[in-house]
Amino acid sequence: MTNQSLDAQFEAAARAVTHLPIRPDNDMLLKLYAYYKQASAGDVTGKRPGFTDFAGRAKYDAWKKLSGMPEEIAKKRYIKLVQRLQGS
Repeated sequence: MTNQSLDAQFEAAARAVTHLPIRPDNDMLLKLYAYYKQASAGDVTGKRPGFTDFAGRAKYDAWKKLSGMPEEIAKKRYIKLVQRLQGS
């Protein structure tokens, strides 16, 4: 698998995730978010959101857990997760 085909698969998965047959639960949505952000932006940056921003904190924490994960691995895991959710 070349990087170009991995990038194309990642982009296709990012489009496909908006058309899943069933909305994933919150834990799965956080995983998708974290893998997507790690794959597209690298390690988390900025300050952790305040305690009143529950969703922001959950997203930050999920992404932070993936710190140090290479972009390629994050892309592969994101693609695999989307495929599993599609029933492929």
